[in-house]
Amino acid sequence: MVCGGFQCSKNALAALNVLYIFVSFILIGVAAYGRVVAIVTNLTLVGGIIACGVFLFIIALIGLIGAIKHHQVLLFFYMIILFLLFLLQFSLACACLAINEDQQEQFAENGWRLASNQTKETVQYKFDCCGFKDWSIQGDNPSGHPPCGGIQCCSGGNAGPCCTKTSNITEADLQAMCPCQTCLTALQNEIHSAFKITGGVGLFFSFTEIIGVWITIRFRNQKDPRANPSSFL
Repeated sequence: MVCGGFQCSKNALAALNVLYIFVSFILIGVAAYGRVVAIVTNLTLVGGIIACGVFLFIIALIGLIGAIKHHQVLLFFYMIILFLLFLLQFSLACACLAINEDQQEQFAENGWRLASNQTKETVQYKFDCCGFKDWSIQGDNPSGHPPCGGIQCCSGGNAGPCCTKTSNITEADLQAMCPCQTCLTALQNEIHSAFKITGGVGLFFSFTEIIGVWITIRFRNQKDPRANPSSFL
């Protein structure tokens, strides 16, 4: 049976906004997990999904209050903002799913260049890698990296120049084999998963926001049977 009564629409809208509160935490959690796992600070699209989650939480509270009080002004702004949020979240989710490996690499490289040496050192230690794409870029260069001597792949007796040299790198050093993989290679799967999981979750839950807009339009145009008929506009 279709839910067409005032009380049913009110309960449905209230329940949907409670669901939105949980959804906002899911969006924030999944996207934040993607950033932490990849340890890349410039995953802009993933950050956009986090922003959508925070915004959805605030909008859900407004919608919940509007549904309980049948507040015409709150409900009007709620459905307009919720529809705009749907467009933004849908676009970001599609972008996360559609981005190719080269673009993912570019995002990751931008993140590496903006990261602090402490963050880079954490990446190298956790993923047992040396440098982002080229171990020979060191020092103050934004694409460079901290010394690799303390990571596990450099602990063997046959450690290459990438583990022992921090300056005066010669052509012979560049020809030598480094026992460590680059961090781009080590992070590729994590970055790919961060985009795909975040995009999939964002896309799935974006469609529930259209349902919220539809229920709000119906509920806003219904009269409260307990209210004074002359007070309904």
